Amino acid sequence: LTVRALLAADQPWAPAGHEVAWSQTRLPSEPPAPAGAASDLPGTVFAGGRLTRLFGVEVEGPRLDLWRAPTDNDRYSGLEARWRALGLHRLTHRTDAVERDGDTLTVRTRVAPAAGDLGMRATYRWTATGGALLLRVDVEPEGDWSDPIPRLGLTMTLPGAAVDRITWFGRGPGEAYPDTGLAARVGRWSATVEELQTPYVRPQENGHRADVRWADLGPFRVSGEPVFGLTARRWSTAELAAARHRPDLTPGDRVHLHLDLAHQGIGTATCGPGPLPRYDLYARPATFTLRFTPA
Repeated sequence: LTVRALLAADQPWAPAGHEVAWSQTRLPSEPPAPAGAASDLPGTVFAGGRLTRLFGVEVEGPRLDLWRAPTDNDRYSGLEARWRALGLHRLTHRTDAVERDGDTLTVRTRVAPAAGDLGMRATYRWTATGGALLLRVDVEPEGDWSDPIPRLGLTMTLPGAAVDRITWFGRGPGEAYPDTGLAARVGRWSATVEELQTPYVRPQENGHRADVRWADLGPFRVSGEPVFGLTARRWSTAELAAARHRPDLTPGDRVHLHLDLAHQGIGTATCGPGPLPRYDLYARPATFTLRFTPA
């Protein structure tokens, strides 16, 4: 429910109807009805536990990701140096087991920095149900994760030609992070992949949309149960982190899609403190669920 306060009459500084303030609240809703019986999904292919085609579109991933291109605030606060010392920008992915039980494909993996004893056990459970592909991810940290982590989510890529405009229902129209998104209202928005980028003078993490209920990418739709964070770019996180100026970012032939459960707060460390403690993201056991449906 959105409530808006508008000017009733012309004023020297704005005409009648000008929006002075707005507020939103979530109304109670019924839980989704159970999906229909499981069935095979045309154009969806797994190989060795990896999803390689989704509704006829070639994909890579999704797989667990903990890294983001550092922001200026991450650099000045020292977080970037600590993250790199942990090796979070160099994650390795090991598949330990691929199990089939009726309609569910379970893939057990270990995700870890390239050096050190820290790790994450990530279990992916795929179920074809009611014409959709349901993914549940369970994450269990291993070791002493004493520092906040950049993000917790999934990364996947798909052909760049397959995605031009993305429509989503969530916070927008601009970017929204845990501690910077109060000016973004919940609604139905649409933008090209290029328009989703925030062109900071020094390239860094940007363009995240929070509290997304669903996003239509063209070839397929992703829905959260209940919500997820959305970022889409024509360059990888590594390319974004390495860029020093905007011309360094050259669109590639893939769209890099990030579907996140949580992000570390942004803070104001370039000229003030870091994020408030409640916006620090620590490694904890977590579960998140996404639903993929054909367009």
